[in-house]
Amino acid sequence: MTEQSLLLIKPNAVQHKHIGHIISLLETSGYHLAALKLFRFDPALAKQFYAEHDGKSFFAGLVEFMTSADTVAIIVEKDNAIHDLRELIGAVEPEKRKPGTIRFLYGEGVTDNGVHASDSAASARKEIDVIFGV
Repeated sequence: MTEQSLLLIKPNAVQHKHIGHIISLLETSGYHLAALKLFRFDPALAKQFYAEHDGKSFFAGLVEFMTSADTVAIIVEKDNAIHDLRELIGAVEPEKRKPGTIRFLYGEGVTDNGVHASDSAASARKEIDVIFGV
């Protein structure tokens, strides 16, 4: 069944010019790019997008990082998109990242891990709506 998911290319990966590399990995993995947007989070949008983490110790730093430079948002589509994309991006923790995953290749730390991907169908719908207004 074809699903949609959201992938964000975070500020560190954008600044280090990895947009094309990441898009190539998506296309090679069979994803259709349904929409693409280059933008910069403002604090209100970042807080809305990451609202589930409000109150956690890392929340303020996450908002600061996400507003620091441009982000690329991509709506991707394919069968089993959400699960497969989570596998393709890899683990949040650097020591758990498998070679070949996006975060292994282009992530630097925990917050500056290169990309974000929706973790469920409900999250994908919410996140796509927040970023694209769809």
